[in-house]
Formats: sequence, structure tokens, C-alpha cells
Amino acid sequence: MESFSTHAPLFRDPIYDGAADPAVIYNRETAEWWMFYTNRRAFAPVGGIAFMHGTDIGIAVSKDGGKEWDYKGIAAGLEFEEGRNTFWAPEIIDDGIRYHMYCSYVRGIAQTWERARDIVHYTSSDLFHWEFQAILELSSDRVIDACIYPLRSGGWKMWYKDERDDCHTWAAVSEDLYQWRVTGAEITDCRHEGPNVFFYADYYWMITDTWSGLAVYNSVDAANWERKNVILSGAGTRADDGFFGSHADVVVCDDVVYIFYFVHPEMTAEKWQTDSAWQTYSNRRSSIQAARLKFDGNTFQCDRDSGFVLELRTSNHSIS
Repeated sequence: MESFSTHAPLFRDPIYDGAADPAVIYNRETAEWWMFYTNRRAFAPVGGIAFMHGTDIGIAVSKDGGKEWDYKGIAAGLEFEEGRNTFWAPEIIDDGIRYHMYCSYVRGIAQTWERARDIVHYTSSDLFHWEFQAILELSSDRVIDACIYPLRSGGWKMWYKDERDDCHTWAAVSEDLYQWRVTGAEITDCRHEGPNVFFYADYYWMITDTWSGLAVYNSVDAANWERKNVILSGAGTRADDGFFGSHADVVVCDDVVYIFYFVHPEMTAEKWQTDSAWQTYSNRRSSIQAARLKFDGNTFQCDRDSGFVLELRTSNHSIS
């Protein structure tokens, strides 16, 4: 069996210990790989879900193709309104000229889920300093978890979670990454979040977070999707990998496919989604893990306990 050359967990946030929702991209200027993530505040003194609000977008950097990650800080320039606000689930795109960030935005530090949510667009020339562009007008006032991918026919497509539509994935299209036109719901077979799209073996593939593992879909046209299977639904044996995988990003390096996901390593099925689940630091804390996806000719499988060598390369680096 191939040995691991990376740490497990891959990364833990050294400030709040609540790294979640990873997005990995190559930095052209520094020749490094950067990981953006929701910086959940696992140490927050208030109980309940307040620790998931008031969050920044954290950044970790790797100089060796993903084996070692160092905390760099938080993305600068995201606040565009008064007060302390909430930023979730970054999506980072390199259009070859500038970088784009689309992240979920909630005003204030809520202690319930009953708040409006938007997807906000920023641009950057260096991946660290960001300039506000717009709040996107999409299908409702409860939209989060943007994923963007270029269409082979031209232009760009966004997938996102619409909580007003029973937490289904909706889509919008754009020619320039600034103006978006909503096209409707696309994944409606179950409630879920965190869509992530990539291209491999002549198909578009989508991974979604079903809160009990990650569902895998494919499509020939990036619009009509077929559900294939579920991965990362159980517990792994590596350090901090003892619960199902959540909200993932996928990086394709030639014929090698890596998945980055987060785990609540001390959570249990009995505690999950109960009133007491988020009262303690041990349940709140989360870690980033990485694994290889293996294509079996029909779909992707993921043996998170199997040894692998993480070697991020710059092919396809412009697509998060």
C-alpha cells in the first residue's frame, strides 16, 4: 500500500480551530497553493450556532504542492458594511487576469438560522487583498455556497444552494463573471448544500454535501444531472477523520483527482443535529482533510484510509 506523504488532518486553524468549507487554488504570483476556508469560531463563548457566524475567510498556504500548510491570516477587504458580519464558503476563480471570490454573506452574528443570506462578489490581483464588487441578484434572499465553473460552450456557470427552495441547488450563467442570469433549479432529489463542479473523462461532475456524506453526480451538458453514488459517508481511521466528510472542493491535476473536505472529528451520529450538538468546543471544532478520488469507469470512489501522495500541480490551476 502506498504510504501517506501528508499530515492527517491536513490543516487545523490555529486561531479558532474551526476550519470548514475549503477552496484550493494556485497563486500565479507566488507559485504557491492557497487554501481559503470558513474560519468558524469553535472557541466562541456563546452556545448554539453563534460560533458559525461572525466568521472571516481564513487562508492557509502550501509551498510544496499541498503536503504542508501554514496559516497566513484572513482575507483582507471583505467588510463593505458597518458592523461585524459573517462570511462563509469561499469560491475562488482565476480568470487568467484577476482572481474572483464569491462568498456567502450574513449580516451580523446571528444565533439562529433565520437571517437573510446573499452571495457577494469580490476581485483581487494577489489573492490576499479583495475589492467588493456586488451583492448578486439570484433566486431568493437565502442563497449560499457558490460554485463556479467554465462551460465548454463558453461563459461561466454558477451553482448554489437556495434555502427557500428546500435547500436545492440552483444555477445561473454569466459571460463575464459580473452579470448573472438565473436559469433555475438543477439538483432537487434531496436537501443538500455545498455544490462543487469539475470536469473529468468527458463529463461534468458535481459533489454535494448531504449532511451524511457527499453525493456524486455527472452530466454531459452541465445542466441535466444523474446521481451516481455517495462517498465519505462513514468514518475514517486517520487522525481527526472520524466522521463523515462535509462541503468539499476538488482539484484535478492531469489524471489525478484530489478532494479536500472538512470533518467534525469528535462529533457522533447520536449528537449530530441535536440541540446540544453545538454547545461544546469538542463538537464544534473541525479539520480539513484531503484524499484521492479514484475513477472506476463509471463514477468516483474515495477510500479515505488508503495511502496516497498529495502532489498538487499547476495543470488546470485556473479553475478552483
